[in-house]
Amino acid sequence: MGADAAPPPSELPPGLLEEYLEGMRAQLGLLADLADRLAARGNDRDALDALRRETHKIHGSAGSYGFWGASRLAAGMEATVKDWAARPDDRDVDRGSLARWFVVRLAETMKLEVPETRRADRPSGPVLRAELLDVPEVVLVEDDPALAELLEFGLRSRGYRFTAFRNGRDALDWLLALDTGDAHPLLLLDVDLPALDGYSIFAALQRERPGTYRVVFTTVHGDESEQLRGLEAGALDYLVKPISLRVALEKIRRWVGR
Repeated sequence: MGADAAPPPSELPPGLLEEYLEGMRAQLGLLADLADRLAARGNDRDALDALRRETHKIHGSAGSYGFWGASRLAAGMEATVKDWAARPDDRDVDRGSLARWFVVRLAETMKLEVPETRRADRPSGPVLRAELLDVPEVVLVEDDPALAELLEFGLRSRGYRFTAFRNGRDALDWLLALDTGDAHPLLLLDVDLPALDGYSIFAALQRERPGTYRVVFTTVHGDESEQLRGLEAGALDYLVKPISLRVALEKIRRWVGR
C-alpha cells in the first residue's frame, strides 16, 4: 500500500478487497472517458452530473477499504464538480485537464493502472516552478497530500508563483528567513499539522515577522469558535475542508489582488 492507503480492514471477507479494486478499474475507465468529454466541452452537463455521482461514490466507499487518501481526494473533487455544475459556463480552470489529473492521482493512490485517454495528461495553462522564483505570491502549508496536490494543480493552472510545504517546522524556518521585500505573500496554513500546528506557526510569525504574511487557515473544524480563534488572532480568513477548488481559486484571486 502507498503512504495514503492503510491496510484493508481485517474484518473484510476474503476476496472482497479484490472485488472492490476490480470495480475501481472499471470506474477509473469511466472517469477517464468523462475527463475526455470535459476536455472537449467543459460545460457538458451530463458529463458533470456523472462525474459528481462517481466522485461521491468513491468519497463514500474508498475509506471502508483502507484508501483514506483516495476518499479525501474524491471529496475535494466532488466539491469542485458541484461548483462546476452550478456554474457550467464559468471557465475557472481547464476542467478536462483537472479531471484527468484526478484520474491519474486516484489510480496512483490505489496502486492501479492509469487508464489511457485521448487527451494530454497535463494542464494547458502555464506551469511555474516555485523554486526558481524569489518571492512567491502564495505559500501553501498542507500535510494532506490529496488536498495539497489539488490546490497546487489549481495554482499552476492560474499561473501563480507559489511554493508548498508538507511539514510545519520546515515551513516556519523558511518563512522566517524569506526576504519578502515590499511583498506580503498569501499564506494558506493548515491548522492540523504534525509536530508544529498552524496556530503555533502563526504565533511565531506574529512575534518575529508581524505583518509580513497574510494568513488564511485551512481546517476541517468549521465551527464558529474555531474560526473566531484565528480571526481574532489576526488571520485574514478561513477555508473549511473539503475545499472546492473553484471557490478556493476565486478567493485566492481576490486575496492576492489579481
